Amino acid sequence: MSANIFDVFLPQLAAPAERPLLTLGCGTQWSRKQVLEASGRLANFLVGQGLQPGDRVTVQIDKGPLGLCLYLACLRAGLVYHPLNTGYQPGELEYFLENAEPRAVICSATYESALAPLCERLGIGLRWTLNSDDSGSLAEASGGCEAEFATVARAPDELAALLYSSGTTGRPKGIMLSHGNMAASARALHAAWAFSEQDTLLHMLPVFHVHGLFVAIHCVLMSGAQMIYLPKFEAREALAWLPKATVMMGVPTFYTRLLSAGISAGHCPKVRVFISGSAPLLADTFADFEAATGHRILERYGMTETNMNTSNPLDGERRPGTVGQALPGVQVRVVGSHNRPLASGEVGDIQVAGANVFQGYWRMPEKTAEDFTRDGFFNTGDKGMLSPDGYLSIIGRAKDLIITGGLNVYPKEIELLIDEQPDVVESAVIGVPHPDFGEAVVAVVVGKADPAALKAAMAPLLAKFKQPKRYINVDELPRNTMGKVQKAALRSRYQGLFQS
Repeated sequence: MSANIFDVFLPQLAAPAERPLLTLGCGTQWSRKQVLEASGRLANFLVGQGLQPGDRVTVQIDKGPLGLCLYLACLRAGLVYHPLNTGYQPGELEYFLENAEPRAVICSATYESALAPLCERLGIGLRWTLNSDDSGSLAEASGGCEAEFATVARAPDELAALLYSSGTTGRPKGIMLSHGNMAASARALHAAWAFSEQDTLLHMLPVFHVHGLFVAIHCVLMSGAQMIYLPKFEAREALAWLPKATVMMGVPTFYTRLLSAGISAGHCPKVRVFISGSAPLLADTFADFEAATGHRILERYGMTETNMNTSNPLDGERRPGTVGQALPGVQVRVVGSHNRPLASGEVGDIQVAGANVFQGYWRMPEKTAEDFTRDGFFNTGDKGMLSPDGYLSIIGRAKDLIITGGLNVYPKEIELLIDEQPDVVESAVIGVPHPDFGEAVVAVVVGKADPAALKAAMAPLLAKFKQPKRYINVDELPRNTMGKVQKAALRSRYQGLFQS
């Protein structure tokens, strides 16, 4: 029996076929039948060009309905979908194409000038364009193909997608996600968040990332729900569409901007749940959003390598500052040295296991072996702790750990205290080179808080070795497209702070 994840979606796409799946910002709708047929035509075209199961298809496109159909076409044909951030520059693109070795490249016309010479140099002869308005050479070439397409059988461990890590600690690593990995996560989330055909998801996320492409879209495709499918997040547009939605997924920045735009309960009369991920949600944002709307944001925890691991409950206590309990089929543990399980409340390394966990790093068997334990758990690189009843709190990334004078400092602990101070919007704590201590603790603060006042406030709250040696005021913190603070950029910016 085939494990192709498209077969999991097919029953909901096939019936009722005329029911809308997508509503675009202009009001145009795409039915399930239209999506199914367009993906079939694309699958037939790609196979007709000689693409074989397992071939990589690199995609750098702006968000649009035919782009979603292209993703489904790759699944149907057994091809490996390789999405690229639309912000990548030529130097970055060269690495991805050389490493992934795709048979075909599809891009929006905007990005063709950067990709075309790379494809020519690397001998990638199959190349088409696809734009957000569904124009481009791919649409033209595939338009006359048959809509019927027999899904290619896939085993659970055969690849469906290849995504790359952010590369903040070196060259990005290719993350191999199989049909079985993605189906396991989709089933767990579909059940945990109770998606149904009555739902309408407000989708304003990018689709080159796990959050928008897999988490959001897979929940819709599994359940018979609909999507309001918008190209990007804009607070005013979100407020205009929210009355028609029952679910919204976003990064924390979405919610802070909605608060700034004046969101209230009147904007979300049908919404049953707001979900946040991809970056930590501040407790203040959680509280302010509840006060404004009456909704307690549901925070969850996942990563590219694992899809989703934990979630606060749909029905039950949603604890601010935590990412909830392990999803069905996922094991989560916090360990110390030699993978020794730690007691609740102790900070250690977060490890996970389950069918959702990726197959390994693309052509990096040594790195894959290094990041998995002998008993099959994946080392996430995150530091955290578990409550007695299994709620997970993320304390920080292992790579963000600061070692000053031989002592470990976890940035999250300090950030939480700084964020509570008057005139602080948010903060990021980093370690920078220090001639005496090895690393010095530095706090980069958004807001008008006086550094001297912050220093005085932290003195009674933190051991001296944890106290920042410098407070730096900035207008905003650098973030990637998913809202994550880029601490590597901050460390680079301030690396000479204590050097003579």
